[in-house]
Amino acid sequence: MEQITIKEIAQLCGVGVSTVSRAINNHPDINEETRKKIMDTIQKYNYIPNNSARNLKRAASKTIAVLVKGISNPFFGAVIDVIEREIIHNRYTFYLQQVEEHEDEVEVAIQLEKEKRLKGIVFLGGMHQHPADRLKMLTVPSVIVTVDMKLPEDIENCGAVSIDDEAESYRMVDYLCHQGYQHIAIATPEQSDESVGSARLEGYKRALLANGREVDESLILFIRRDANTYSMRKGYETAKQLLESGSKFDCLYCVADTIAVGACRAVIDAGLRIPEDVAVAGFDGTDMARYYHPSITTVCQPREEMASRAAAMLFDMIRKRKVKEHKVLFEAQLQVGESTH
Repeated sequence: MEQITIKEIAQLCGVGVSTVSRAINNHPDINEETRKKIMDTIQKYNYIPNNSARNLKRAASKTIAVLVKGISNPFFGAVIDVIEREIIHNRYTFYLQQVEEHEDEVEVAIQLEKEKRLKGIVFLGGMHQHPADRLKMLTVPSVIVTVDMKLPEDIENCGAVSIDDEAESYRMVDYLCHQGYQHIAIATPEQSDESVGSARLEGYKRALLANGREVDESLILFIRRDANTYSMRKGYETAKQLLESGSKFDCLYCVADTIAVGACRAVIDAGLRIPEDVAVAGFDGTDMARYYHPSITTVCQPREEMASRAAAMLFDMIRKRKVKEHKVLFEAQLQVGESTH
């Protein structure tokens, strides 16, 4: 009997192909009832979710992996949705892989490429610098999204799509300075962070100096790196620490909206008003910043546009088409909310 396809499994279960893929890959964002229905159907029809079991030729593999570092950050949700849609539209298989905070995402990709015989890789989050020889160990096209990656000049099968995190952070802090805030604190991942956190910290420092403000080290609050670095809980704990320190500040700039939401709750729990007593600003432009009360001033990244451009770049490389730009920087927008005045 001919091997049943993943599309047919999806039709039998009344779900999309991506849902079947997530069930197979044990992805957390699928309810248990749906997962059980899919896995029961797979067992009933003896479906083998492994391309190598059906065809040993590498050309038959049409899997694209999306590796996410910081998967709990809601910022990545819209990016993943767009990329998944584009992968499935182009008749490729979508595979989502979480990368732990302590892991090197390129090392994970090198191993995954061998195991899954991938056709392409998308990186979300992670470090902004990798050795050229390590990147060249990837033999399939890859695109780094949301991280301003410094690409080796001679690499042809890799691209990067992001904003300029340092420049956009400068834009935010420059705005806060012009609004009259004199003592601007920042909540950011610890100094060992080699991703967007370090770039946004540099933008903060540069903007303060450009506006005649001193960089007060007591107002730089470092969040320890772990799986929940960019979380509301960490924002709450960090803001509470600042409030209890006695340091003088009139504004707290958080390098992610999730951190800012937690910080707002800490300020309110301390009996203070936002923005009358303390202003709070975020970064990313997530829905939570818009719908939290008070709405949070933030830097909005064009997530859907970035994701679409990244997918287009990846498929151009897969299909051996000429890529005009291997590094694309999008401009973000400052969204003024009620959390600043």
